[in-house]
Amino acid sequence: MDCGTNEIEHRNADNVVAQPQLPAGAHHTHDYVGNVSTNAFSTNDTLEAAATTCQFDDKSTYYWPVLRLIDEPGHDAHSPGGGIHGNHGRILRPDSVVIQFRGNASSNVVAMPRFLRAITGNPVAVSQNGEHTERVQWTCSGDRSRVTNRYPRCADGQQVVRVFDFPSCWDGLQTDSQLHRSHLTFPNGDACRVGTFPVPQLHIEVFYSIPPSARYAIDSFPEEGRKPLTDHAMFIGVLPEPLMARVVECVNSRRTC
Repeated sequence: MDCGTNEIEHRNADNVVAQPQLPAGAHHTHDYVGNVSTNAFSTNDTLEAAATTCQFDDKSTYYWPVLRLIDEPGHDAHSPGGGIHGNHGRILRPDSVVIQFRGNASSNVVAMPRFLRAITGNPVAVSQNGEHTERVQWTCSGDRSRVTNRYPRCADGQQVVRVFDFPSCWDGLQTDSQLHRSHLTFPNGDACRVGTFPVPQLHIEVFYSIPPSARYAIDSFPEEGRKPLTDHAMFIGVLPEPLMARVVECVNSRRTC
């Protein structure tokens, strides 16, 4: 799925999944691809009505914290989510963003419900001793076997890569839950737990060209210290039903989707 690299510079310090109706509630800035309207006040109806940067009229919203070159001045030094909350530096737009849906190793998947909310990673991981961080990784484009939860220093000519794997076992009932995790969980090994249903697994990779000597960091809550362990991504699924049917058929046929 090609949704661009946020060429339109759609960014804000909101988090409609975790802090709906609360402007600048994230205390850090998010990069968005897909739905062009996403903010703290987004609803299913406003997302459905908006335009998108994605192919095939996928109006889903995909977002994660911006990455900054911290020794260069940023345009938002006096703005919420930026310098006001301790997130200094120039925002670096990704070189590329890969969005894929993957299947389940032990059974066929069923369609995601529309407007499913999902989170991977943990924006308060430092405060919570690394909880919920296993499915977010950092690596370099030239050596994908080297993965870390620290900021990698990649060789000249290689890109820094952020990798986000989302949960894919749906409870069959809800599109969200109180802490945004219990309705959609990760498989236990290859299989979903009894009482949950496998849906296509969202996989996102975000690539950046960063000089080996440059200092960089993602945005975070002030108390989290911009640590790479706090990296995270969010998703609200607004794929048209025919497109979701194509995704299900594709992943169940064991193709790259």
